[in-house]
Amino acid sequence: MQLGFVHESQYCTGCKACQIACKDKQNNEVGQNFRRVTTYEGGGYTQAGNSFTNNVFAYSLSISCNHCAEPKCVKNCPSGAMRKDPQTGIVSVNQDICIGCGYCAWSCPYGAPQMNVKSGVMGKCDFCRDLLAKNEEPACVAACPLRLLHYGEIEELRSKYSGVGTCKVMPDPNITKPSLVLVPHKDSL
Repeated sequence: MQLGFVHESQYCTGCKACQIACKDKQNNEVGQNFRRVTTYEGGGYTQAGNSFTNNVFAYSLSISCNHCAEPKCVKNCPSGAMRKDPQTGIVSVNQDICIGCGYCAWSCPYGAPQMNVKSGVMGKCDFCRDLLAKNEEPACVAACPLRLLHYGEIEELRSKYSGVGTCKVMPDPNITKPSLVLVPHKDSL
């Protein structure tokens, strides 16, 4: 089994409720966000005679660790602190053996592992394993007011949602094979 996330970015308003819920649940320091909502905007206006047409766009993406099928953070961790659970596919960091070298952060194209400056070790999304053990949703999923963030077994999610694994602002998915489905905004492709 491989757990993963779905983000329906085509409807996301960028409210950051998922980001805040994650930050609160993990009690992260300022600047340490395991889930990040980023808004992308662009386009402009073109004059055609006496009128203007536009191709203005804005869309938001909510991204955390993608619990990749081939996580570079695990492969490049010299202490073995970064691990992929063979039962769930969840990639986590054992902070008791993390040496704070940052190799995992350098290896991850998504910026998922992040340093906790106070403790000197890395942290990242752990899929709210404690909540899953109680049959509860991850904090980010539960917090989404528009219900646009989902989780589950990645192959089931890929069958259920007609989405893609990446968009033009994200790294090549062939690098790590992320467990992520995006239902993209039309301007993100």
